[in-house]
Amino acid sequence: MKNLFLFIILVLGIYSCKTGKPEKTETFKVWGNCDKCKKTIEAASSVDGVIEKNWDVESKLMTVKFDTTKINVNTIEELIAKAGYDNDLYYGDDYAYGKLADCCQYERKPFELK
Repeated sequence: MKNLFLFIILVLGIYSCKTGKPEKTETFKVWGNCDKCKKTIEAASSVDGVIEKNWDVESKLMTVKFDTTKINVNTIEELIAKAGYDNDLYYGDDYAYGKLADCCQYERKPFELK
């Protein structure tokens, strides 16, 4: 009986560890220039599942905290690219880039496949 009780406690302990919050934080590079870029980049990543987002103008690093059951980092980077911004995984949409304000027209790098 005592062994059964310990087994149940062990199973419940393991189960509670695995059912913790499915949150993950990732950081990746997004090219851009200014605070206007920051607003657009962060707005592009404002979707269901994204808990926190911050693009740093100086370092060009985007940090996102998200719910892994609702979204993944690839999708977030793709959404940012659709807004016209090159990042680690995707080349920004040319049409969207052309519509960015003059101050947001960053120098585009040649895209390299990873």
